[in-house]
Amino acid sequence: MELFRISVLVSGNGSDLQSIIDAVEDGRIPNSKIVGVISSNADAYALERAKQHEIPYAAVTKFEYADLRDRFDAILKILDGEHPDLIVLAGYLSILPPRVVQKYAGRIINIHPALLPKFGGKDYYGIRVHEAVLAAGETESGATVHYVDEGIDTGKIILQEKVPVMPGDDPQTLRERVLEVEHRILPEAIAMIEKERH
Repeated sequence: MELFRISVLVSGNGSDLQSIIDAVEDGRIPNSKIVGVISSNADAYALERAKQHEIPYAAVTKFEYADLRDRFDAILKILDGEHPDLIVLAGYLSILPPRVVQKYAGRIINIHPALLPKFGGKDYYGIRVHEAVLAAGETESGATVHYVDEGIDTGKIILQEKVPVMPGDDPQTLRERVLEVEHRILPEAIAMIEKERH
């Protein structure tokens, strides 16, 4: 049986990427292979994680490609060479243009550190999400894995899990609690998609 091919797009530390690597290696995502990692940041520790696990990787940055169209041409060229069955945005901070979403329609997923549809959209990324959750006085937050469509954080939800917001939480402590959920449900969602399609 041919392996289910996964490409991962990252921007930072890569802890979500690590959760996928671990799940592939320990058999929770049984018939998959990570075929490439693409980072929007040349200094992202995620690239070091890819290197340590002998996964092909590349950095495609705004410094190298100032023009957005050129940048996504370069990303598409890499993706087309990887022939992914699934593209995973794992802490990827750029918005994919419609032509990328259309080309890989139904094959791109994202992990978002809140309970969508709440706290999604253009300005909600990274620590800003947790700041907004706390500012709104929410009693719970969580993480959502969803398909990527041409909107921002508007695609069909695949998996979602809640965490409580604790008295005395700051954005960092809430982030840590949500990250634990991210690391659990992202591999779980990939395994579900692999099973459906493979």
